[in-house]
Amino acid sequence: MQRNDLLQEARERTASRTLPGEPMSRRELAEAVNAWLWQSTGQRYDLDAHTIARYERGAVRWPNAHYRAALRHVLRAVDDAALGFAQPGTEMPARMNRPQCRTSRTDVEVVLMDAADESSELLARVEATNVGDMTVEQLHADVRQIATTYLKVPTLPLFARTRALRDRAFTLLDGRQRPTQARELYAAAGWSLTLLAWMTVDLGRPDIAETHARTAWACAENADHNGLRAWVRATQHTASFWQDDFERAAQYAADGLTYATGTAATFLASAYALDLARTGRAKQARDALVTAQRTAEVQDGHADDLAGPFTCRVERAEGFWSDAALALGEPGVTADHADRAVARFEASPDDRRNPGSERMVRLQQVRARLALGELEGAADALAPVLATAPEHRVRPLLHRLAEVRKAAAGYTAEPLATQIGDGIREFARHPVVAELTS
Repeated sequence: MQRNDLLQEARERTASRTLPGEPMSRRELAEAVNAWLWQSTGQRYDLDAHTIARYERGAVRWPNAHYRAALRHVLRAVDDAALGFAQPGTEMPARMNRPQCRTSRTDVEVVLMDAADESSELLARVEATNVGDMTVEQLHADVRQIATTYLKVPTLPLFARTRALRDRAFTLLDGRQRPTQARELYAAAGWSLTLLAWMTVDLGRPDIAETHARTAWACAENADHNGLRAWVRATQHTASFWQDDFERAAQYAADGLTYATGTAATFLASAYALDLARTGRAKQARDALVTAQRTAEVQDGHADDLAGPFTCRVERAEGFWSDAALALGEPGVTADHADRAVARFEASPDDRRNPGSERMVRLQQVRARLALGELEGAADALAPVLATAPEHRVRPLLHRLAEVRKAAAGYTAEPLATQIGDGIREFARHPVVAELTS
């Protein structure tokens, strides 16, 4: 590769616009070329000082026609040869062909200056970012807002907003940002994917939710965010649980506990106890329930990163404990846990109330009352659930209602049991999935 001294000399003969008396720098030349092309063609070009250096080193002998034309104009050259450009296969201009038999002091200085210019350009690239701190902050604010309003507003518009948020985060990640900013973008993307996974479970496709969750896990790894790791595992547990794969759900819960702090630890410990109960490991399940209840005592009142599905106060945890007790054949214990949980939900301010978890706990009340033969109590506990608007009739709720209906069917001679079954049948005719596809 032979140097293009003619182009360098032409640049150095051209005066700098910012430092009178000084030669034009490579950066200034690139900016002048881009400006002339914009004025001439109406199109934007991105020639930079690094490329000018490549031209001068002879790494590029024949630039694109629009760049050659602009360089001729800016440097007042009569033709391409005056700038040392030659088409491949033709003889290069004389100044480009001078012998390189020995290395002079001037040659060494040129090499050093070239390297310095390249490092200067690299500095600009390192400092460049396509995202500001306010943009990152807004992404996380959007995630928090979506998590807070989930199951309090219609699901479809919220799903669309979450999907757009995921796409916005990944679009920004395609650009250039500082490592700390990239980690924050991965975290925002990961939380949005975890929300999409959770919504997809609620909309009846826990198998599809696993795809969102796997990508969320990759984001959590890139963000090195243990809180996100824990809630991704909690979401994967939930997807497995609603596919009746309690063994895999337990594995996700156990792994999530290695990352969990705050109420994520309460959720995962409680979920793990339920999984063990559902797999028939009674002794281990009871031990895990003790651990979960101790964890809840320690973490109660902890401030979580996000609200909605990504927080687990004691009342939500008691829903898991009541379900585990029922699996262990203890409906009285189920009733105690569920009654306390409902009382806590009703005493909570609206902004801290999780309506989805509350509905599921109320169904634990119903199941316990049915198991204890208390049909009137079961009907009373069921009434608030049957008042749920169609846009919030998610698949896990319908699944649990089907269990209630099956239990009520065991009371064949009881009119109240028939009313319970009929009410559930009518309720299930208008699920959220139908609302989304209508």
